[in-house]
Amino acid sequence: MTATATKPTTTPVRSKASAGPDRSAGRRRSSTIIVTALLVVVALYFLIPVYWVFVASTKSTEDLFSTNGFWFAPTFSLWENIGRVVSYDDGIFGRWFLNSAIYAGVGALLATYFAAAGGYALAKYEFKGRNLVFGTILGGVLVPGTATALPLFLLFSQMGLANTYWSVLLPSLVSPFGLFLCRIYAQATVDTSLIEAARIDGAGELRIFHTIGLKVLTPALVTVFLFQLVGIWNNYFLPLVMLSDSELYPITLGLNNWLSQVDRLPEFYELTTGGVLLSIIPLSIAMVVLQRFWRGGLTEGAVK
Repeated sequence: MTATATKPTTTPVRSKASAGPDRSAGRRRSSTIIVTALLVVVALYFLIPVYWVFVASTKSTEDLFSTNGFWFAPTFSLWENIGRVVSYDDGIFGRWFLNSAIYAGVGALLATYFAAAGGYALAKYEFKGRNLVFGTILGGVLVPGTATALPLFLLFSQMGLANTYWSVLLPSLVSPFGLFLCRIYAQATVDTSLIEAARIDGAGELRIFHTIGLKVLTPALVTVFLFQLVGIWNNYFLPLVMLSDSELYPITLGLNNWLSQVDRLPEFYELTTGGVLLSIIPLSIAMVVLQRFWRGGLTEGAVK
């Protein structure tokens, strides 16, 4: 009788080389707690003023100064305050809201398009003096808007454009920062082989820009658009210099006009807080709606 030897079974040991990269770096509990705490602090820094505005807009003038500023009053007056805001002075707030939508919406859209076109051209076309043009435009980032408001006012006065929509809209169409961002992004993401392939297929330069360039530049365009939208919507000094007709005021100038009257008419506190609450709604909606393009646009036009 012969015994058959059984071969011992061994479980393969996975080597460290084939185990894949170590992804445990930066996941220590202490660093996670610190990062989370910093993010909470930053979130509170931005959310607490918004919360205060909402709470204040639910109070009457008496409750605004006699109750805790960070908690609601016994009487909830939000809808009454909003009703006064939209009906005061024959609905002047609605006119200010529409003016801000025109200034910010049209200005941000056209400024984004011009920045994309300029940045794409500076990144993908070779021509003499390209770096000089870019450096000159980049210098505009260093010039504050308050420094150019008075020269622009004098220029528009001579052209007959002062105290018109154009006096606020035209300066909003220029975004040196947007052009800088679009140029850098186009250099990194718009592949030259895509452009050459489109040219071989017979596409013109404008068609290439609109069908390839704009799609690849989507994350940068959304960033530029949001920066311009928020900047124009919150702009106060330029309309203050350019406009004298209250019918042309944006929300910022109109609310400041109401705030200047609270000393003699305390009920303007209710109008001001209610108007501020309504003024932040469009920016919040734009941020929520457009944030998905930051993620979705990162792979648009990618070369396989």
